[in-house]
Amino acid sequence: MKSEEPRNEESSSPRFSLSILHSTFINIARVILALTFIFSGYVKAVDPIGTQYKLQDYAEALGVLQYAPDWLTLSTSVALSAMEFSLGVFLLFAMLRGLVTRVVLIFMVVMTLMTVWIWLADPVSDCGCFGDAIRLSNGETLLKNIILLALAFVVMKWPSKMPRFVTLSNQWIVFHYTFLFILATSVWSLYDLPIFDFRPYHIGANIPKGMEMPEGVKAPEFETTFILEKNGIQKEFTLEEYPDSTWTFVDSKTKQISEGYVPPIHDFTITDMQTGDDLTETINKGYVFLLISPHLEQADDINFGNIDMIYEYAVENHYKFYCLTASGNSAIARWKDMTGAEYPFYSTDETTLKTIIRSNPGLLLLKDGTVIGKWSHNRLPADEMIKQPLKKSEFGYMPEDGIGKRIALILLWYVLPLALLTIADRLWMWSRWLSRKELKESNRIYKLIKKQNKNEKENRSR
Repeated sequence: MKSEEPRNEESSSPRFSLSILHSTFINIARVILALTFIFSGYVKAVDPIGTQYKLQDYAEALGVLQYAPDWLTLSTSVALSAMEFSLGVFLLFAMLRGLVTRVVLIFMVVMTLMTVWIWLADPVSDCGCFGDAIRLSNGETLLKNIILLALAFVVMKWPSKMPRFVTLSNQWIVFHYTFLFILATSVWSLYDLPIFDFRPYHIGANIPKGMEMPEGVKAPEFETTFILEKNGIQKEFTLEEYPDSTWTFVDSKTKQISEGYVPPIHDFTITDMQTGDDLTETINKGYVFLLISPHLEQADDINFGNIDMIYEYAVENHYKFYCLTASGNSAIARWKDMTGAEYPFYSTDETTLKTIIRSNPGLLLLKDGTVIGKWSHNRLPADEMIKQPLKKSEFGYMPEDGIGKRIALILLWYVLPLALLTIADRLWMWSRWLSRKELKESNRIYKLIKKQNKNEKENRSR
């Protein structure tokens, strides 16, 4: 007997160590997957229109864009971001472990197959996995998804190895609060602007500097063509071939014709539709308002009164005010008829306009080429702005960096409540464990006392 005990202890020690390593690896996989899903879902949720544009790119590559109306692609954008974010949170909290891990695995299988197609066919240059926050090549995306797929298989295989942060009775709170938070994030970003702006036209960005090329590098070549119409016939013209004013502007497009270093801002131009003159450099000095509308046909005209107020304010104070659009003359004429707009209209590439601001229309304020203000048409500060010239107003200067404030609000409204819930849940479980232990100990003492009394009675009876 004595000789067997040491051998049993020695044989159980390696098993115990392997079990710990196994559980540790599974939970590392769980955390990596969860954080990736949370980050990917959140950066999509704060920019649902950007995700919609990417979905439309995929639909166009597949030849089904005509069957994908805007409401469908936008709804899919919001649903996709909510699903990714929620799956990440549920995985982190180990909620519904069996179901969630299977859904995550299925999701990764679908995404990996899609990225194989993207890698082979190259329909888009960036998959949009992390929105505009992190851009990956198609090869990098495929490698990333293969790794995540392997991790998803690991957690699906051993879901019971993942300890829960919150007990089953309180998981419904995390479930509903997570959905409410991420959907509210998308709705607010649609009404106003993305809470975090990862694009090159963010507040604080200097457009002329963003277009500069470092010395000694080869620049890519772009070609802008203009689609014009005359006597019912449409033709394409380059800038050098731009015809006389008897032709009517229809559309413009810019394409890259040779590789090279691409600066953060590489396709920003302001073109006079009638003459073809390049007015881009006029934004480099002084205050300039840019009203952005990729398509005036789809622009929301409900707040045109505030736009007109700001335009009149700009005229009175000798500030430049341009409306940049990719729409043709007929759409411009219709917009003027509906809103009474008197500001000038100029042409800019559609993709560039969609990148500048996620609102149609949206307003930018530049100072010496630097973006110092961005507003959705729903949040135009017309009444506050027109009270005094920009040099005497807070609107005329770079606003304080609000990133820290926005992060603090996220922590306050989402992370902190869930952290407090987790702490309260663990304390409740600990108190229950103590109660059961005390009850068990008291029962043991009671049984000992009862047994002792019984023995004493038996001794007295003898």
